[in-house]
Amino acid sequence: MKVRIALFILFTLVAVESTVAQPDTVSVGAYVISVHDINFRDKEYTMRFWLWFLYDNPDFDFSTQLDIPNAKSIDPPEIILDSLNGRAWAIMKMKATMKESWKVADFPFDEQHLSVQIENSLFDNKTLVFKPDIVGSTYDKDDALDGWNIKNFGVTKIQNDYETGFGDQRPSRSLQNFSAFVIEMDIERSAWGLFMKIFIGMYIAFLISIISFTIQVEELEPRFGLPVGGLFATVGNKYIIDSILPETSSFTLVDSLHTLTFLAIFATLVVSAVALRQHDNGNKEASIKYNRIGSRYVVALYVLANLVLVGIAIY
Repeated sequence: MKVRIALFILFTLVAVESTVAQPDTVSVGAYVISVHDINFRDKEYTMRFWLWFLYDNPDFDFSTQLDIPNAKSIDPPEIILDSLNGRAWAIMKMKATMKESWKVADFPFDEQHLSVQIENSLFDNKTLVFKPDIVGSTYDKDDALDGWNIKNFGVTKIQNDYETGFGDQRPSRSLQNFSAFVIEMDIERSAWGLFMKIFIGMYIAFLISIISFTIQVEELEPRFGLPVGGLFATVGNKYIIDSILPETSSFTLVDSLHTLTFLAIFATLVVSAVALRQHDNGNKEASIKYNRIGSRYVVALYVLANLVLVGIAIY
C-alpha cells in the first residue's frame, strides 16, 4: 500500500513538474503595410506593419513588453485589445526604423534581405514561445514597396541567445534564450531606370573625351582638353553616387565602372600623345593610323568591359 502511495505521489509530482515546465504558446502574425525611406548611407529603412497576438497567459502585455532587437527606434503603437475564442487578442499597428547592413556590391542591380525580429522583452522561452501565423501573414501587394519587387516573403520563429544573465548571478541564468517571431522578405530592385540616372553623367563624360579622336592630331588643346574635362566630370559623378552609398571596403559595381572609365579616358590621352609624337616626327600617315586604330580599341574594349561588368552584376 505504501509503495502504491509513493508511486502515486511520484507520478503526480512528475506530472505537475511537466505541466509547469511547458511554456505558453503565443500565436502571432504580421501584415506589412509599407517599407519606405530606404537609406543606404545611414543603413536604415522604415517599416509599417500590423501585428496580432493570441494568448492565454494574463501576465503577457505586448503593449509594454514588445521589443524589436534589430530596430533603431520604435514609434508608440496603436493597440486594439479584444478576445477571440476565449483567448486574449492584441492587435498592434507598428512603425519602426530598422537598421540594415546593405549589400551594395551590385548596386543598383542589388538584392536585399530584410528581417524584423519581434520578442517579448520580459519572458524568455521557458515561459513564452511564438507560433507563427503563416497563413494569415502577408503584405500589401500594391503599396508595400515602390521601385522594388518583393520575393520570398514569409514569417518564422527563431531562438535568440543572450550570453548574459542581465544582472541575475544564478548559474542557471548565465544564458538567456528568447523566442523571436521573424518577418522576412527578399527585395529586388527594378534597376534600369536608376542605372541610367546615376551613370548617364559618367557615360556622357566618356563620349566627350572620345570626341577628341575626331579632331586633327596637331590640335593640341582640344585633343587633350576634352579628355581631361571628361575625367573631372567622371570624378564628380563618382562623388555624387558615393554620397548615397554606405562606406565599404569591397570593390562594388559603381567602383568598377568608374575605374573603367578613368582607364578609358587615360587610354584616350595615351593614344593622342602617341599620335602627336608621330606627327611631330613627320610621320603624318602613322599618326593618323595610330589615332584610328587606337580609337577603335578604346571604344570597343570600353563597351565590352561595361557589358561584362553589368552582366555579372545582374546574373
